Amino acid sequence: MPQDSKLDLLQGTLDVMVLQTLTSMGDLHGYGIARRIEQVSGNAVMLNQGTIYAALVRLQQRGWISAKWGVSENNRKAKFYSITRKGRKQLAAETEQWRRLSEVMGRVFATPAEGEGR
Repeated sequence: MPQDSKLDLLQGTLDVMVLQTLTSMGDLHGYGIARRIEQVSGNAVMLNQGTIYAALVRLQQRGWISAKWGVSENNRKAKFYSITRKGRKQLAAETEQWRRLSEVMGRVFATPAEGEGR
């Protein structure tokens, strides 16, 4: 994907991506979460430190993730994040919402444009 076609994330999208990443990968530090989201998105989503850490603070304040200090793979002190029970419930609700929205958008885009064969 060309560099100039990075995706603008809808409000709340990054939160869901973080919750899903922690669900699928287990406990991770902020840098690891950001790199995993970039990797899974095929680099369509690029996250700077300020963006990912703002999301992590917000998720912690909501009680959807928890954090504890540990040592990273390169032997540095790092905060590791994990999803909470409340976060899993939120992720399930958000996942259902995204499925419904995706289904609706699929129907909208499948509608022929005015003047096209009907």
